[in-house]
Amino acid sequence: MRPSRPITVNVFVVSPDTRSERRFDLALTVAQLKNKLELITGVPVQNQEISILASDDAIEPVGVLSDDTRPLGFYGVHDWQILKVTDLNPATSFTGQLSDTSQVDKFELSQAEYAQRQDTVLAYKQRHKIGRFAESPAEEAQEAPTVDISIGARCEVESTEEDFSKRGTVRFVGPTEFAKGIWVGIEYDEPIGKNEGSVKGKRYFQCPPSSGVFVKPERVKVGDFPVEEVNFDDEEM
Repeated sequence: MRPSRPITVNVFVVSPDTRSERRFDLALTVAQLKNKLELITGVPVQNQEISILASDDAIEPVGVLSDDTRPLGFYGVHDWQILKVTDLNPATSFTGQLSDTSQVDKFELSQAEYAQRQDTVLAYKQRHKIGRFAESPAEEAQEAPTVDISIGARCEVESTEEDFSKRGTVRFVGPTEFAKGIWVGIEYDEPIGKNEGSVKGKRYFQCPPSSGVFVKPERVKVGDFPVEEVNFDDEEM
């Protein structure tokens, strides 16, 4: 049994302004093909010269579709060859003008005008302190106050609740990734905290769950604060 011949072909169509992948019926005449190519490339039918190239880097064509009455299959076109459409009279068409940026009016701003606009990348970087506008480590170090709190010191944390003291042990003092400035990490004596020494996946110290907390230094009072024994049974009958 003889293998059936293909009835369509997949090719690349290239012109001065376009490049696309197309499928054509091999029974299509060259004249019919040119009508289709005008819509694809913008090159008028009467101006078209269609060459067949084996690849993008081929210099010499393997054929030219010179007879408008012949079908495409007559020229032996096969899959993934290139149909190069040349405009023989570009003065009468727009060929090449679509890709010629020298004819396009350009919008230009002076550096001073650009710096004053608020809808630019520069303005975005300034607002969010990105790149050269980011705060340098030296600036951050100058902003950080000196904190005289030692690791392991007993302390009491300022509380808004009357007659309720939050006592614990200092486990961390220093800058963090979750906020600017210096923070004090404390392990409470009771499970009245918010974490176990870590925030947003970053661990700063280790303590039991719900016993850790981070507070600003001004809320911490260091001194002789022994562990208070809380007897919860007294509150139950």
